[in-house]
Amino acid sequence: MDTQVADTLLGSLIDGRYRIRGRVARGGMATVYTATDERLDRTVAVKIIHPTPGPEAQGRTAGFVDRFADEAKTIARLTHPNVVAVYDQGIHADRPYLVMEYVRGRTLRDVLAERHRLNPDEALAITEQMLAAIAAAHRAGLVHRDVKPENVLVAEAPTGGAANLVDSVVKVADFGLAQAVEASADDAQANQLMATIAYVAPELVTDGHADPRTDVYSAGIVLFEMLTGRVPYDGHRPVEVAWQHVRQDVPAPSTLVPGLPKALDDLVVRATRRDPGARPADAGALLTQVQAAREGLGNPNTHTTVLRRVTEQPPVSDPTMVVAAVRPAQRPAWARLPEEAPRGGRRRAVENESVWSRLAPLPGRLMGEQRGRLAVAAVVVMLGLIAAVGGWWVGVGRFTQAPELVSLDQAAAEAQAKRAGLVLQYADPRHDDQVPKDAVLSQDPASASRIVKGGTITLTLSLGPEQFAVPDVVGKEFELAATDLTEAGLEVIKGSTSYHNSLPEGMVVATDPEAGTEVKPGHEVTVTLSKGRAPISVPNLVGKPLDEARSILNQLGLVLVEPPTVKESDKPQNEVIGQSPADGAGVEKGAEVSLEISQGPPQVVVPRVIGMPCQQAKQVLEGQPFPVAVQFNENGTVRFQTPGENSQVPPGTQITIGCL
Repeated sequence: MDTQVADTLLGSLIDGRYRIRGRVARGGMATVYTATDERLDRTVAVKIIHPTPGPEAQGRTAGFVDRFADEAKTIARLTHPNVVAVYDQGIHADRPYLVMEYVRGRTLRDVLAERHRLNPDEALAITEQMLAAIAAAHRAGLVHRDVKPENVLVAEAPTGGAANLVDSVVKVADFGLAQAVEASADDAQANQLMATIAYVAPELVTDGHADPRTDVYSAGIVLFEMLTGRVPYDGHRPVEVAWQHVRQDVPAPSTLVPGLPKALDDLVVRATRRDPGARPADAGALLTQVQAAREGLGNPNTHTTVLRRVTEQPPVSDPTMVVAAVRPAQRPAWARLPEEAPRGGRRRAVENESVWSRLAPLPGRLMGEQRGRLAVAAVVVMLGLIAAVGGWWVGVGRFTQAPELVSLDQAAAEAQAKRAGLVLQYADPRHDDQVPKDAVLSQDPASASRIVKGGTITLTLSLGPEQFAVPDVVGKEFELAATDLTEAGLEVIKGSTSYHNSLPEGMVVATDPEAGTEVKPGHEVTVTLSKGRAPISVPNLVGKPLDEARSILNQLGLVLVEPPTVKESDKPQNEVIGQSPADGAGVEKGAEVSLEISQGPPQVVVPRVIGMPCQQAKQVLEGQPFPVAVQFNENGTVRFQTPGENSQVPPGTQITIGCL
């Protein structure tokens, strides 16, 4: 089970511009985050290089930063639709970073984890775009050095179809990154292999050399994995896998998945030859071969269109393997080759010539007869009407006005768009201090603008005012607390100081607002600091008479709050039964101390026993219970009692009776 550690970069602002929102992935060389470019208000990806470990890393930092900056400039010049664009680069906390295009989609690794393997059409479609990106890098003098499924991003297709990978848009990332990181290593690490072992070319293992043919080899391994659902070599240790690339030829994919076309075997074998000189010279050369193979698979005269076979180890999602060639005419427009032309073009041209030669005399014959001229006039009028109606429809009729959706909540906006027959889609929401959460912040096209009937309006919803929770900094030194509050986007104000029984001087005692309170960015947070423990310890006064407690407080220079609070208690009257502050608390001289004292036990009424026989009176009084003292004759009659009848006395008061 992975242990997730709190990432200190989350929420931070890089270069005063890029607000880190979430972590996408962490690799061996860098961590990728999503961020908001607060200057241009767009979502970007930020790749931050991991710090170089070791005592000599400090000395190599300047050289590495220069090399990294040069690599970033070279990558930024790769303006190709299949290359992840680079927008910016810089240094944050002594760690270089790249700001790149944020591609909404999945990596090829995620696709393979879900699908196990791809059918040949999908594999070749992805390989074509992947090689187109790498070929652009090779033309610019860059070698990728780390081609693998993790660096191939599969975005949503332009047609909106997510299920068919043939129509997906593929982008390749991390051009030159491995080379820049490798160049930062010292001499002892110069031969370190900066490529993923499962896709590493033999020459990188033996002598560390890399050129465009190195990327060709890795691309061939990726194609092998897409077709078979596995890489060609595995082992207990990375070095074992690496040397298998050197000593063994990559097997043909059909040895693992029988029924695959021979053209695919030839592609993989040519791309993964151990001798670099026997491979295609660069990604562009391999791309030409992949396109030719794909076109060959689409020719019904050279290959069976559909072949089904139940595999021994079927994918989880589908118990059958389907090999289906896509004919060139079936490719999406952006994926067709420029040189593709309809087959049989010459024969159709000849046929067209004969048709036009037969139709050439027709206008003369029509115009030579009155009925022909009327027919031509009718056709012209009809065409004019069609053109007029078509022009009206194209210019006016197919449009409607976009409704006013700004400031409506999401449910109301969807209801109004539905009534207007329009479709809604949503851009990334934004914070706004004025517009409440889930209300429409903006719309495109704007209200009253022309929009095609049944068209799409893009809405941006409000996240409400941007707020942060005040972090809990109680118990921290002021400098650390100020850093935490500043990084949370809050303004720190040093407030008053106060004594504290447990926090040393300089520690944070409290904040205003309290920790956890939701506030806006830039809100002022007042910090109260401890002066340490107060010089006087409050004594324990519970159980002492009030006068004695008052005397002790006077001797210590403390002030008794007068009058003390009187409460019912079975303790003797005026005995201290509670105090505030508690004993042991630290206070300053002149501090006030509040006491609670007992009002004494509840009073009991003395019954009348005069005239009773002495022994009977004694039993009555002892049953209250009162202790009884008998004077004179114990066998006589009670003649007096002290205290007298109906007197209120505390329980346990002794009653004296005189008997004669």
